[in-house]
Amino acid sequence: MFIITILGEEERGAYSVADHNGERVLYMFEEEDDAVRFAMMLEDSGSPEMNVIEVEEELLYNVCDLHGYNYAVITENDIVIPPNQDDSF
Repeated sequence: MFIITILGEEERGAYSVADHNGERVLYMFEEEDDAVRFAMMLEDSGSPEMNVIEVEEELLYNVCDLHGYNYAVITENDIVIPPNQDDSF
């Protein structure tokens, strides 16, 4: 799985979006190319330079479950576009 962070600020956390209830949702990409493409769209819309990181799938699930984080697995069949900049991170 791949997640997106701000380059140089990986310790602060990964990219997430607000759902319709205002809850944060971590995007986890199955394909690196999809994560890279999404990161480039974020940068094109004014976000700082992004970094795509590969993380062991089970580790991601365990961390999310342990801390009660919501997540969405983005598959190769999904199409996602960045929300308004105010809705992310």
